[in-house]
Amino acid sequence: MTRQIAVDGPDDGAPVDGRTPVKAPGGAPARPRLRGHPWLTLFAVAIGVMMVTLDGTIVAVANPEIQKDLGASLSDVQWTTNGYLLALAVSLITAGKLGDRFGHRQTFLLGIAGFAGASAAIGLSSSVAFLVGFRVAQGLFGALLMPAALGLLRAAFPAERLNMAIGIWGMVIGASTAGGPIVGGLLVEHVSWQSVFFVNVPVGIIALAFGLVILLDRRTENAPRSFDLPGVALLSTGMFSLVWALIKASAWGWGDSRTVLFLGGSVVCFVLFAVWETAAREPLIPLGMFRSLPLSAGTVLMVLMAFAFMGGLFFVTFYLQNVRGMSPVDSGLHLLPLTGMMIVGSPLAGAAITAVGPRIPLVTGMAATAAACFGLSRLTPGTGTLEMSLWFCLLGVGLAPVMVGATEVIVGNAPLELSGVAGGLQQAAMQVGGSLGTAVLGAVMARTVGDSFGDNWRAAELPPLSPEQQGMAETAVQVGLAPVPQGAPQPVADAVTTVAHDTFVSGMSTAFTVAGVVAVLAAVVACFTKRGGNAAAGAGAAHV
Repeated sequence: MTRQIAVDGPDDGAPVDGRTPVKAPGGAPARPRLRGHPWLTLFAVAIGVMMVTLDGTIVAVANPEIQKDLGASLSDVQWTTNGYLLALAVSLITAGKLGDRFGHRQTFLLGIAGFAGASAAIGLSSSVAFLVGFRVAQGLFGALLMPAALGLLRAAFPAERLNMAIGIWGMVIGASTAGGPIVGGLLVEHVSWQSVFFVNVPVGIIALAFGLVILLDRRTENAPRSFDLPGVALLSTGMFSLVWALIKASAWGWGDSRTVLFLGGSVVCFVLFAVWETAAREPLIPLGMFRSLPLSAGTVLMVLMAFAFMGGLFFVTFYLQNVRGMSPVDSGLHLLPLTGMMIVGSPLAGAAITAVGPRIPLVTGMAATAAACFGLSRLTPGTGTLEMSLWFCLLGVGLAPVMVGATEVIVGNAPLELSGVAGGLQQAAMQVGGSLGTAVLGAVMARTVGDSFGDNWRAAELPPLSPEQQGMAETAVQVGLAPVPQGAPQPVADAVTTVAHDTFVSGMSTAFTVAGVVAVLAAVVACFTKRGGNAAAGAGAAHV
């Protein structure tokens, strides 16, 4: 096993190699101190991760108020999300490498401080340009923080307890994701949209204080000594081109020359990156990592899981708010069965994976996810809360072991000195999968609406629409809005609303069916996963 060096100075209570506690005189284990203590490390890391994941869902609630207050266009407001997503996706793997090179403690603390500072700057912004610019900065600092969190956990915990730690880490992500729409709705309604960003400042200060006191920097003897700048440039350009094409495909069209150009450019960059990495002295991503079939399978599994989950869930918020007429807070409450089961299920999944390995929980989890997606494809405009909640519960039960298990498979099967790169790879796989799912299922929705809206409109015997009017109506229907003409009589308004909602639900049903098929494919991929080498050794030792 690779020996680790604690570079923060001596700490008699901290596991020097991340797994074996130092012995006190007489052979008894030394009493752990604060710095480097595994469970305190998890607590410190969880506060920072909570800040980033809360921000991912809390901001969506504030977008309408931002648009009104700053006089922004719809595309301007979309950039508050797209700018953050692009910066995060492009930087994750490079940020993980920075942690491997300079220490995960340092990159984590820098990420915390920068994220909180960018949040404060957003709250003080008086124009959309500044707001989007600081959202990009948030994405960059968030990219520093997330892979470093996994690297710190990998180094702090004994192998046989790593799954449980990742399970609790997943629970924090689920809780903060669930709380985002509710907290955001309350802040926007009772304070201001700026408060949605200002709330990160005290959380960041607390996380920074705990991190300075508790986190211990551990690095391996063979940690990277140089930085692969050509590899960074090629990978970043390829990731940018891919995510940009996925973001813009719905507006440009999949066959548009610009979409094809960016997708083709991403492929060229990835090929050149792979060629360069085989020749680089210290590559950004040693391609030998992917000789590990479980690691490769875990990465593909993470992409497919995010495709099905984020792509399908994208339409649920429109369904709850625009079709069912719920407020953002109410829609967040209706999603609590999903996130609640992720919160409860994540640590339980960690314990199950520790006991039996990741394969069975991952296959079972993706099968449950597929069943939930097929169940959600049966929603109608009048589906009751109980039936919705049952499918959301099943989705949460299925996702919990996948979030924990796929993360452990990727991070646990990577060499210890590349734990930051592995953490970045896990996060990047989620971002790419989520972007791909949203783009592809969005195209499925657009195609379904385009094919059925005109027929449904005529079947309801509504007044004919011009091609321009029909195009505008279809755009509204794709997000569940009813294009009711101004001043229309109530019977006409009701008929238009029925057509719009039925057409939207038909598109959502098709999208969830595709997501279910992808989840079934992910269950097959999960068959090729296994426990990480170090974790397997630790688990075996634990049973001796």
